[in-house]
Amino acid sequence: MTPTTRTSLKGALLATTLLGAGAAQAQDVTLTIESWRNDDLSIWQDEIIPAFEAEHPAIKLNFTPSAPAEYNAVLNSKLDAGSAGDIITCRPFDASLALYEAGHLTDLSDLDGMSNFSDVAKSGWSTDDGSATYCVPMASVIHGFIYNKEAFEEVGVEVPETEEEFYAVLDAFKEDGTYIPMAMGTNDQWEAATMGYNNIGPTYWKGEEGRTALIAGEQSLTDEQWVEPFRQLAKWGEYLGDGFEAQTYPDSQNIFTLGRAAIYPAGSWEIAGFNTQAIFDMGAFPPPVPAAGDTCYISDHTDIGIGMNAATEHPEAARTFLNWVASSEFSNIFANAIPGFFPLSDAEVTLEDPLAQEFISWRDECESTIRSTYQILSRGTPNLENDTWNASAAVIKGTESPEDAAARLQDGLASWYEPQQ
Repeated sequence: MTPTTRTSLKGALLATTLLGAGAAQAQDVTLTIESWRNDDLSIWQDEIIPAFEAEHPAIKLNFTPSAPAEYNAVLNSKLDAGSAGDIITCRPFDASLALYEAGHLTDLSDLDGMSNFSDVAKSGWSTDDGSATYCVPMASVIHGFIYNKEAFEEVGVEVPETEEEFYAVLDAFKEDGTYIPMAMGTNDQWEAATMGYNNIGPTYWKGEEGRTALIAGEQSLTDEQWVEPFRQLAKWGEYLGDGFEAQTYPDSQNIFTLGRAAIYPAGSWEIAGFNTQAIFDMGAFPPPVPAAGDTCYISDHTDIGIGMNAATEHPEAARTFLNWVASSEFSNIFANAIPGFFPLSDAEVTLEDPLAQEFISWRDECESTIRSTYQILSRGTPNLENDTWNASAAVIKGTESPEDAAARLQDGLASWYEPQQ
């Protein structure tokens, strides 16, 4: 072999090596996903990531969650330092809106998969005027009531559909005495608002009609449709058992799953835990309507979304992944892996868990809305969400009247929110 031939061969080998390395780099993209759902780590590793990578072998996923309470601070620190992952799991409303306005999240309005979501589904991750959506909606939680089927059979009561039937069932359990009629405490306050006021409230303010009218300043919290849910909560105290005022959220969960209570005002997020803890068969029913034939309303609350770090070096790969999150395949994997967290897309989903299927079936018969305090109305001081917690608890305990609670909330909102002034 001549020196010239040897040099040419070495050059060819070097070129081939460099070309191969370049091709590998072009093919092997790793996307890092930031999230607060550290309890979902095994689901991502065992189910979601393998399903995506099987279809997209050139894109690898690295799921790196933080502790829930630390997520916002950790994420903001990483974003400011330029070290955050390519994909950002999004809390609903103001926390993610602030990230978008700071330039950390990309507008995904033109993503093909966004057409699979309604305006209500996108509301948790859209600008106030709806002109930009910056996270793909992943899942919602639905509010209602979970009940002990065996207790209902023992006492001989049917699942209630109207207010009158609801209180008749509670009275039957109170009279029987075997079970606490309903398990909920007021010690932690938030559950009185979340599983109380914002559970039954949409029935009275007519879901999105009332919620958007409140934001626009066309309705106020002292209007009848906003006071009536407090009047309903004022009736609950006599059915919650002795000492409910000091009863914590975990206390209530234990009372129900141990079979000591008949009904649990719930969010669907309880399903997975209750399935492992309850020693009886469970069912669920939506918030009772005032009278037979009335429209049913449910809080189908936007809970978790996922977006793209505006500083990612792999925007096309990130968009490929986010489009897949908007697909029917992802929706079915996620919904069955975490029963009670329901896909927000229009994709058809088949749920294996019967209790989860019961909750999601209400979408076909009821009008969906989200919690009244979460969009725009809790940005000021006093905070309407936090004030609704203590107002709901006070009304249930009987230390504040429904009318006084509503007036206090309205005064607080009007003190800083111009449309209500």
